[in-house]
Amino acid sequence: MPEWITAPGLTDYDDALATMEARVAAIHAGEADELIWLVEHPPLYTAGTSAKPADLLQARFPVHQVGRGGQYTYHGPGQRVVYVMLDLNRRGRDVRVFVQKMEAWVIASLAEFGVRGEVREGRVGVWVARPEKPPLFDGSPREDKIAAIGVKLRRWVSFHGISINVEPDLSHYGGIVPCGISGHGVTSLVDLGLPVGMGDLDLALSRSFDQVFGAA
Repeated sequence: MPEWITAPGLTDYDDALATMEARVAAIHAGEADELIWLVEHPPLYTAGTSAKPADLLQARFPVHQVGRGGQYTYHGPGQRVVYVMLDLNRRGRDVRVFVQKMEAWVIASLAEFGVRGEVREGRVGVWVARPEKPPLFDGSPREDKIAAIGVKLRRWVSFHGISINVEPDLSHYGGIVPCGISGHGVTSLVDLGLPVGMGDLDLALSRSFDQVFGAA
């Protein structure tokens, strides 16, 4: 099974990138185990390979151009970032299945708190229905995003990963169009009225990993 590390405090983003790069190279070389790395970052925005300049509405925080898939997203205190460094040479070289398993992992973890996470065609990430909120202008039900997913592969070893909102300042998302999706909003476990802490989520992620990914 992968090694699990929980970083204390807030992790500098550039330091995180350098750490992932080194670990991915070591995994591919057979010099290190797979790794699940749990961190929190200071407030920042990241731009994936599909990011559109118009979706950066206001650069309130540092903006990092990164090589993961996806568009603009936010990281900050109160959000669990899960960096997933797995060797798909041993777990099956199928990017689509891998992303689906990442989504299933988040959904299984949220279910431990009674939250029904869902995926939507054409909208990457995990969503929560908000029937108590007014519908969108076209009458469709309101849905809020609770988790974002963006991955990169190098020689079939994954890095980057998942961000799940526990209790971040949701107003910080106002500087971007999150993941390029307008209309729908963002939410968190605490915003949904759940007294969930970061440690609670970490335990749920640990328990759910085996049932979704199994052993390599």
